[in-house]
Amino acid sequence: MSKYIEIETKDHIAWLTLNRPDKGNAISPDFFEEIRESFENLSKDTAARVVVIKANGKHFTTGLDLIEATNIFGKAMQDRDTFRDAIIALQESMNAIERCKKPVIAAVHGMCIGAGIDMLSACDIRIAEKKTIFSIRETKMAIVADLGTLQRLPHIIGHGWFNELVYTGRDFTAAHAEKIGFITHICDNMTKLTAKATEIATEIAENSPLTVQNVKEVIRYSRDNGVYPGMDFVSQKNAALMPSDDLQEAMTAFMERRKPVFGK
Repeated sequence: MSKYIEIETKDHIAWLTLNRPDKGNAISPDFFEEIRESFENLSKDTAARVVVIKANGKHFTTGLDLIEATNIFGKAMQDRDTFRDAIIALQESMNAIERCKKPVIAAVHGMCIGAGIDMLSACDIRIAEKKTIFSIRETKMAIVADLGTLQRLPHIIGHGWFNELVYTGRDFTAAHAEKIGFITHICDNMTKLTAKATEIATEIAENSPLTVQNVKEVIRYSRDNGVYPGMDFVSQKNAALMPSDDLQEAMTAFMERRKPVFGK
């Protein structure tokens, strides 16, 4: 049973809730492990077509729980190889979000700093409540962000803004996050944040799950390998997938002038 995460799936939308509100959803080593396990399971769950990450309490996450991390990794930090292995293990929790076959939407509020930016950078879509504050806080803590922000975020917002935000480590608002393309929507309050997340997730879930999952895979492959390898990859994908039951349903629904129903 999960200690820090709640998951509820309804209408093909899996709502994954960070649930450590008394600690500002600070992410402890055990919390990281639960994130990894949760997303590995959701990736296999045929009932879920899209995942929404949200959080209970005042903040989405205040980042790494430094006290617990120091207590657990204190000895590991004295040996370089052991400490490197510990970092790689934590990286896998963020990698599991990116590797999840289902699109992942982050619905953010309050503070989202440090490891929270690592988490959001691994998501596909990000939306936020208007008072949300973000920060790549590691720089101010004399730490090199090591869970994916440095590798993923430049592809989302471009190197110019990324360099400024990571070198300064300063706070930035939801309005600025929208301006630079980090988030796609600002919501006036928590009710509207949940409604917008539901709206986007529902629209995704109504599409062919097979197609959506393969689109996500092609996007990631193209980012990591380049335009022409990506185009070759998608040609192989479509050749292998066609014709599919979902394609036939989409075509039939179009001719019958109705909404397609996938996974019947």
